[in-house]
Amino acid sequence: MKEMGKYDSRVFQHGTLGQLVPGLFEGTLSVSDLLLHGDFGIGTASGLDGEMILLDHVPYLFQSNGQVRILKGSEKVPFATVHFTQVKDALTVEKMTQAQLGQFILANYPYKNLFFAVKLTGEFEFVKTRAVAKQERPYKTLTQVADEQAVFEANNVSGTLIGYYAPALFHGMAAAGYHLHFLATDHTIGGHLLDFKVANAQVELQPFATVEQHFPDEDQEFLAADIDLSDLHAQIEQAEGQN
Repeated sequence: MKEMGKYDSRVFQHGTLGQLVPGLFEGTLSVSDLLLHGDFGIGTASGLDGEMILLDHVPYLFQSNGQVRILKGSEKVPFATVHFTQVKDALTVEKMTQAQLGQFILANYPYKNLFFAVKLTGEFEFVKTRAVAKQERPYKTLTQVADEQAVFEANNVSGTLIGYYAPALFHGMAAAGYHLHFLATDHTIGGHLLDFKVANAQVELQPFATVEQHFPDEDQEFLAADIDLSDLHAQIEQAEGQN
């Protein structure tokens, strides 16, 4: 029986980052079904069509042409991570780079062996993001697609950063370390974060006691795939911009 008043939070993930490496980009879960599991999160659309930023139950998609649109409920995602807000820690940060913020969180909160969500809302001195173009069959590998990504930069922009930290033990299921997306308040820039510097922002942290991993168990392509594990981790790091 759950103890009354005990903090208990969970995160839902459809698909794995590792399955994207060989090019399993086809959507396998509808957006409407995904939204049953969270109000905030990140992901991508079918065909790896841009970077999804889920904010307050609205699934924004930042595309490689620099445009933002809202995903329809009937559209599908191959990979996404979402959660309902249940903030554990809140703080304000100023004048921090991406590396400094990541180190500060791990140095001051006992979450290095947990999955946790990170949300920042405020002003950013600088952001650098990427978005990949929609792919067509036959699909390329994830690293080939990442080599062709569109890169965006902006200075002095307000917006929201949302994403997750995954312990190294689970590299493959997710990207070890921080996986972060961004959307400007005016929608002029967004996508997968490559670099940033915070001017002043409110930070919310949400550690998860439970991870619900959902697989595309009716997708024949996924069921038949032979995924090469020999350099899976290195390919994820390359595609995520971690090396």
